Amino acid sequence: MNIAVTVNQSQLHDVLLAVAAVRPVFIWGAPGIGKSSIVENFAAQLGLPCVSMLGSQLAPEDIIGVPQIVEGKSVFCPPRQIARDEPYCLFLDELNACTQDVQKAFYSLIHDRRIGEYHLPEGSIIVGAGNRAQDNAIVKPMSSALINRMFHVELIASHRDWLDWAKKNYIHPNIIEYIGLRPDHLWKQPPKTEEPFSTPRSWHILSDALNSYGDGITDEELDILASGCLSPPHAVQFRAFAKQLKNRFTLNEIIEGTKRWPDAPEDRDVLYFLAQSFRARLIKELPPQKGKLSGAVKTLAFNSKSLIRDLSLISLEIAQMTVADQENEEQLPAWFLSEIVRDLPRLAMKKG
Repeated sequence: MNIAVTVNQSQLHDVLLAVAAVRPVFIWGAPGIGKSSIVENFAAQLGLPCVSMLGSQLAPEDIIGVPQIVEGKSVFCPPRQIARDEPYCLFLDELNACTQDVQKAFYSLIHDRRIGEYHLPEGSIIVGAGNRAQDNAIVKPMSSALINRMFHVELIASHRDWLDWAKKNYIHPNIIEYIGLRPDHLWKQPPKTEEPFSTPRSWHILSDALNSYGDGITDEELDILASGCLSPPHAVQFRAFAKQLKNRFTLNEIIEGTKRWPDAPEDRDVLYFLAQSFRARLIKELPPQKGKLSGAVKTLAFNSKSLIRDLSLISLEIAQMTVADQENEEQLPAWFLSEIVRDLPRLAMKKG
């Protein structure tokens, strides 16, 4: 599905408020991004029970019901789960994972809000959701007739919205702090191989596991938990972040000059995490054009060269990774890289 405009969680909530009351809404988005929880929370705010149906597990009779003879005539009796007397939110999850027969069974329910002689109670809403073809999930082509019966919107992950939610829902404080430092690690495009990958849902799973283990968790146990939930590079950096918290290394102190980069061999993973966090900070704060440098940012740019030099003396490889272009990620401004190459030529050397 090609949608020109995407929305974050807050914007989706506004769309649902405005549109879902009058027309069915379909939410496209990657696995684990929070589609189901957003719909459930939305229904709860409206005071409506949320009835979820999983498209990949449905047969046509699960929607249209089975015929019965009533006064000499056959009448289709919709299942009790759908045929309710009071208004409710009908959430059709993984709707685009249905077979074509099941999709056809939804036509009148979605467009006319009825199944046979049963009509949804006034005030009911219908919301569908599904993954995209590029997500390596179970999806089937959605018929044009079904697409044309709904309003469509694509959801993306917003670290600000997720952090607001996380602080209210007892997500482990280490995870909240980590995503605050590395918001780009909240979500990762599903890989083509069979391996864990980072999503808001997987961070929630990790939080539950960390809370279950408690404060006495060992480094080995943390390694197991992070590796079982997150994209491998994110798992490595989260483990280093947790170790950094124990050793009280902070990026702000290093930037301010009150502490130095950790240089002990056993802290190499912490050094890598701090260097990658430093890179993310520079990408966020340095402007694309050097002429737009403000006083504070100008100081950061100047001090950063010394920090990168010090980092290269500990590990040239990590320093090179900090400034080098990285595939599918934002890059450092070209003017800053030019000054790095000019002032620190060792970093321009490629590994043999």
